[in-house]
Amino acid sequence: MTAAKKMPGKPAAEMFDDIPVLQRKWRAALKPGERLPRYEDVMLGSLGRLADHIALLKNDGVLELSRSGRYVQKWLGEERWDIPLAELSPDCATALSEAAASALAAGRPHRASAHCVRDGMVRTYDVLALPTSSRWGATLIGAYVNERGAQYNLLDAIFSATDDAVVSLATLRDAAGKAFDLQVVHHNRSAGELLKVVGGSLLWWRIGEGSTLLALPEVMEFLLKAVSGGRGEQLEIESAGRYLRLSATAFADVVSLTISDVTVLKRRDASFRLLFDNNPMPMWVFDAETKAFLSVNDAAVQHYGYSRATFLRMKLHEIWPEDEWDSHAAALERLGDAYHSSRNWRHLRADGSEIEVLTFGRRVAFDERDGYLVAVVDITERRKAEARIAYMAHHDGLTDLPNREHFQERLKQALDQAAGKRVGVLYIDLDLFKNINDSFGHPVGDRLLKQVAERLTIAVRGSNLAARLGGDEFAVILATDVSPNEASACASLLIDMLKAPYDVDGQEMVIGASIGIALSPGDGTTPEELMRNADMALYRAKADGGGVHHFFEREMDLQAQRRRDMELDLRRAFANGEFELHYQPLVSIASDRISGFESLLRWRHPDKGMISPAEFIPVAEDIGLITQLGEWVLREACTEAVKWPVDVKVAVNLSPAQFRSRNLVQIVISALAQSGLSPKRLELEITESIFLAETDANVATLHQLRELGVGISMDDFGTGYSSLSYLRSFPFDKIKIDRSFVKDLAQRPDCGAIVRAISGLGRSLNITTTAEGVETEDQLDWLRAEGCNEVQGFLFSAARPAAEIGKLLADFGQRTSRAA
Repeated sequence: MTAAKKMPGKPAAEMFDDIPVLQRKWRAALKPGERLPRYEDVMLGSLGRLADHIALLKNDGVLELSRSGRYVQKWLGEERWDIPLAELSPDCATALSEAAASALAAGRPHRASAHCVRDGMVRTYDVLALPTSSRWGATLIGAYVNERGAQYNLLDAIFSATDDAVVSLATLRDAAGKAFDLQVVHHNRSAGELLKVVGGSLLWWRIGEGSTLLALPEVMEFLLKAVSGGRGEQLEIESAGRYLRLSATAFADVVSLTISDVTVLKRRDASFRLLFDNNPMPMWVFDAETKAFLSVNDAAVQHYGYSRATFLRMKLHEIWPEDEWDSHAAALERLGDAYHSSRNWRHLRADGSEIEVLTFGRRVAFDERDGYLVAVVDITERRKAEARIAYMAHHDGLTDLPNREHFQERLKQALDQAAGKRVGVLYIDLDLFKNINDSFGHPVGDRLLKQVAERLTIAVRGSNLAARLGGDEFAVILATDVSPNEASACASLLIDMLKAPYDVDGQEMVIGASIGIALSPGDGTTPEELMRNADMALYRAKADGGGVHHFFEREMDLQAQRRRDMELDLRRAFANGEFELHYQPLVSIASDRISGFESLLRWRHPDKGMISPAEFIPVAEDIGLITQLGEWVLREACTEAVKWPVDVKVAVNLSPAQFRSRNLVQIVISALAQSGLSPKRLELEITESIFLAETDANVATLHQLRELGVGISMDDFGTGYSSLSYLRSFPFDKIKIDRSFVKDLAQRPDCGAIVRAISGLGRSLNITTTAEGVETEDQLDWLRAEGCNEVQGFLFSAARPAAEIGKLLADFGQRTSRAA
């Protein structure tokens, strides 16, 4: 057996240490609630020497080799990246595909063994597949590869030959004519080397008087027997760790002796037992002429199910399906000295089942017959794995519904076949699903989504298709010539079906659904147009309160365009300094003086003029600009308020997004420090939406702000669902009575009762009450009578630019003086 040079890497004995390390690293990166860890957490970082042994596979419909380390490149014989596995050597591709498919199916690392053949070299490798998720959507698999144990040159080890030593001997006889010794009369150079004779010459030596192995008693007996017998004799002996075979033929008194070093043959026999009989790969030798099996190993017997005796009575065509007899036979006619499979072949097992295989062979001499030694790689599971991967690439892993990519393909197909007839797209969004996720956790939410998918699968039949686009968003293709009435009826049916109660782990849950509808060709002729327009219609359905369906209308597209224009303008406005603050006075009823100003954000567009906050604030929240704007407002308001009298406060509104940023306290501290404004002169106004999510964290933030000395005011009090419960959660400094109660104060008794109750509540809890939207003296008189502390509104002043604050304070002071 000839051991080939090993590929670079660490010794095989140490290899097994790497696999547990990588498995632990994978488990450590797996976060609660996630199916797979992030690729960056597992495969990036301090892999060190292991990086050379890593192949990165990308599962994006077709399994591709994305990256590979130096060791893996030598193993593959391939240095290219970003290529399909199908372009790699089939044995390596099989090993990687099967390991990756098993890891993806199980959702955890999978360890496998791979047997690879290269020009007769058989090597065994360990392959560890580590499935990970990726921020780009595709699933990434890190495959660790390393060789286990020695590698063997199977064909050379089994069938290599050696040079023979040839010696001619003359028989020496005594007086009685009896042969008693032999004398060397000729030999070749190999004989001198084999018998280790100094100078390399044995000529005229009497072997009985020499010290070579020819003088051994058993050899002498063997030669003399040949002389007396006159026919060919053979003897095998062991000498100095070598195995020698002696063949002798006598011609009268001349003996021709051939000495063959069969050490290699003995090792070949051991190699054959190791690499053929005990090889885990199915192997056989077949006769090149008759195509009969000459030998099969245990793995072939076990894998194909035929007994050894049955195998050795069979010919190759008996394991071929009949429909492939001709192609198999034609391929055999083209065989040279060595071959690799040019394609996948089908073979029959004893039980009649079929397997797909790759075959590797080499012409050999076996039992003095011309044959081929064949190794077989079963790729049946690889084909199944490829089919699973293809399926997974087009289906959602959680619900098994078609995914977005499959949906787009089917929609394109439906439009191509429509021939001008209508194709409908329904976009479905689940109402209240976020509440389920937040309240019960993602595992419960996932089980609910599966039940939603089951209902859609039952309802959507035939050429129509239901798919999950992601999250709690689903979509349906109505592929027949669907009318608007039919699309509407289908949407109504789906809404009714999806809002029926669900039983999840014994817990009854109720959600709803909103649906947007787009119909070709009027609403679009491409998948992209129809999906975009159905999404716009869904947005309108959600805006209408949910639980309804809405058709796409061209006005929606115009609104979407205006929305996109506003997003671009907003980003540019912030960079160009187009925002400014105006200030509306807060008037103390008791002292009839300005006690503070509420800062209000204004946008002065260079072309469109002043734009209402009601238009741009929601957009700023959606695009994530509100946090930056809020920080700017806070700093600008504090800087301006420092210029006012020390008893005049400034109020700044806070958005929920500023609380989510979790650095609000630091921003307030920074704004106060840079402006020099006393914390007691700053009031922060919040709405009840602050309490609707992450209540504990937000209340903790409010307490931190309170500890700075900053006042906290609840805006629009009385309009929410749980305003009174919020007063228990946090001791507010001020509550602001919404303008909707002030507007009809004199006309509606219920408004007066609400104002009276809020004012009384404020007095009981020692909280200042401020009424918004005061526009008439009658309203002011009512509020004064009800015990309200503070007012603001157009009766006193609209919001004014900072430059007018000084004059406003002076004018109001003069008014107060005249009243006194």
